[in-house]
Amino acid sequence: MPAPAERARTMATRGGAAALMPVGVSDPARVEPLLHHVHADGTTALLMPAHHELVGAAWQAPRGELTAMLEITDSAPVRLREPVRGLLWLTGWLQALDPAESRAEALAVAERRPDHRLLDVGHGAVMLRLVPASLVLADAEGTASVEPAEFADARPDPFCLMETNWLRHLESSHGDVVDLLARHLPEDLRGGHVRPLGLDRYGLRLRVESPTGDHDVRLAFSRPVCDSRQLAAELRRLVGCPFLAQVHGH
Repeated sequence: MPAPAERARTMATRGGAAALMPVGVSDPARVEPLLHHVHADGTTALLMPAHHELVGAAWQAPRGELTAMLEITDSAPVRLREPVRGLLWLTGWLQALDPAESRAEALAVAERRPDHRLLDVGHGAVMLRLVPASLVLADAEGTASVEPAEFADARPDPFCLMETNWLRHLESSHGDVVDLLARHLPEDLRGGHVRPLGLDRYGLRLRVESPTGDHDVRLAFSRPVCDSRQLAAELRRLVGCPFLAQVHGH
């Protein structure tokens, strides 16, 4: 099972929906940035409308820093009745950037994540920077606090950017494979609607939607995998093709 820091890096890299809010304010308004990008060290770039009140508050804060929290939602790649798989909260200091710093931040993000909205920097949009002091992860494995140094030292799961397309394809075109995977479920869960929920280097997760509720089950690989060839071999083992798994495992 991935460690909390790895799960946090994976969630941040996947880049789900985000909401930004100031800390220490009663009933703070949740603001959805135009774009966000979490760098490897946890520092987060936020594209915001230039005239948004949070931008003004960041400029007016002492030392140009406003305490704020960014919430990132990790949603399942397929449509589920309970789609949220996890949440990541980054709490720290929201820094206002001058025009030159804002453009430099936009270029740094564009190198990792090209997006046409970054062209709006200086033309109605600005970049803010969130420097995290703490990170908290909540997902099916539990709730954990992650230190910024742990986050920076961890690596995202090697399959996190292919997971969405792969699971959607499995759901839409390979129901027979899902049925074969369901043989690994506890007997009392096999009558429910089995859905692909997640994929990482340690295994495959299934969601069982039943009249009594939702149940998540992890089908563990025999070993952690690091590339598509190893992944294919482990998936064939789970489906029940040991000969093909052996051939592709070499």
